Amino acid sequence: MTDESETMAMTKTRLWRLPSLSSKLLWLTVLFVMIAEFFIFVPSVANMRLRWLEDRLNTAAAASVVIEGLQQMRLPQAIQDDTLMATGTKAIALKKDGMSRMIAVSDMPPVVTHQYDLSDVSAMTAAMDAFDQLFFGGDRIIRVYGPVGDDPNTIIDLVIEDAPLRRAMLIYGRNVFLLSVLISCITAWLLFFAVDRILIRPVRRMTDNMLAFSADPENPACIITPRPVEDELGQAERHLAAMQRELQSTLRKQRHLADLGLAVSKINHDMRNILTSAQLMSDRLSMVEDPMVKMFAPKLLRTIDRAVAYSSEVLAYGKAREAEPKRRFINLAALASEVRDLLIEEGGPSIEVVVDIARDLEVEADSDQLFRVLYNLGRNAVQALKADVSSDAAIVRRVMLAAARKGGVVEILVADTGPGMPATARENLFQPFRGAARSGGTGLGLAIARELVVAHGGTIALVETTTHGTTFRIELPDQPVPLSRFRARA
Repeated sequence: MTDESETMAMTKTRLWRLPSLSSKLLWLTVLFVMIAEFFIFVPSVANMRLRWLEDRLNTAAAASVVIEGLQQMRLPQAIQDDTLMATGTKAIALKKDGMSRMIAVSDMPPVVTHQYDLSDVSAMTAAMDAFDQLFFGGDRIIRVYGPVGDDPNTIIDLVIEDAPLRRAMLIYGRNVFLLSVLISCITAWLLFFAVDRILIRPVRRMTDNMLAFSADPENPACIITPRPVEDELGQAERHLAAMQRELQSTLRKQRHLADLGLAVSKINHDMRNILTSAQLMSDRLSMVEDPMVKMFAPKLLRTIDRAVAYSSEVLAYGKAREAEPKRRFINLAALASEVRDLLIEEGGPSIEVVVDIARDLEVEADSDQLFRVLYNLGRNAVQALKADVSSDAAIVRRVMLAAARKGGVVEILVADTGPGMPATARENLFQPFRGAARSGGTGLGLAIARELVVAHGGTIALVETTTHGTTFRIELPDQPVPLSRFRARA
């Protein structure tokens, strides 16, 4: 009972609160019905006035017919006064066949201020006369004349006071107004309850649901349950439910990625400390006079330096985006050779890594980021070749890094002779956690490569993937040289 009382109280509060949709609907309905009743009131009050005057003419005409039978005999004043009192007039005249006769008149003939011909009255004239009578009348002496019955040759002419007419019009107007208010209220309530059940309640239900969902968007119980109706509101509820389910799914994925990012940050923090220790030990290792150590120590140092720098960038810039590339002119053949050496160590003697790049080819890019791009693509190719367990010794297992300049663009190709990419990987290419080309992969390598290439203003695309191999093409445009550099040189 308490809940029902609170619900009814809330409904009443919403109903009478002006900004609410329910109150607006109710009051607008009352207003519109009253406006409609006003347009009905204007012709009705004008028609009422004409009927009232016509009744006076008909009553006076009936008395005139009786008196007319007395020939030209003048009626005593007492009889005339009784006739005038019975008909509610001040004077009665009858015009028949061109002849006029005064039927009855009071001792003191009044001064006429307004005249009205009822033989031919337009709707506009009748309305204007009615409102003039209603608002400004009450103390006038008016003359009214018109035909008797259907005989246009017999005219009855009356002189009357307009006070009774105005009083009758006021009573009629009051009754019409009260009836209009009653009709408008009944219509408004009926319309309100109909629209409230059909429209307002479903809209309020969706509004309350959206408020509850916004307060706790991850709660499955906050998803709206669509009603089994086929109208527009039912469709809106179904679409809202679908949007809420999709949003909850997105929020779950975002929370998962946020948790993953936090875990990566923690791991990266500790990994940076480990790499720093490895960097110090590598520095000492480079002092050893062994020829083999002398050959591998610089590569090891550069690799560890890149890992430390990348770990610092991840902690500085966050998990969601890469640092802006620091573009400088670099020798692409030398960079590709470093990538090749790492790929050879990872692939072993069964996989050949070839660099087909002119020694003087330069590209304007961030050295560390471009290294990561080539290494990620090359490492994916090496892993694809290693995963191909075919025992045929005649199969060529090769990864090739090739590049050439084409105008203002440097085109880089990373190709392999592996088994190609599966259909699922092609459909979700460059999508993290979805575009993995092998079982157990994450697809992050391709996603990172694409992000770094796009940051350079370039493009990366899968050129071809078949059972005979896969080829990726990277295009890096030259950075425009600002005019200020030429002016400074001049």
